[in-house]
Amino acid sequence: MHRINLDQDIQPLSVFRSEIAYYFNKVKKTKRPLIITQNGKSSAVLLDVAEYQSMIDKIEVLEDIKLAEEQISSGKGISHTKVKRMFAKRA
Repeated sequence: MHRINLDQDIQPLSVFRSEIAYYFNKVKKTKRPLIITQNGKSSAVLLDVAEYQSMIDKIEVLEDIKLAEEQISSGKGISHTKVKRMFAKRA
């Protein structure tokens, strides 16, 4: 995901509401998220769909890595040698 440009990518809800199409196009073009504030506090984030999907994909990979590390730590892993033998038997 592209980094947030603090002076351009934070807008109050009232401004966002009055220029929704502009901000949708901006997020799609820049690939940067837009922070929407309400009563001076951050309230929501508008993301490009492709950027959102990319984030989800990365999170899933990281969760898989974490699970694998936990399984290895608890002794549920399979050694490289054993995996090689298993694949050699299939060939």
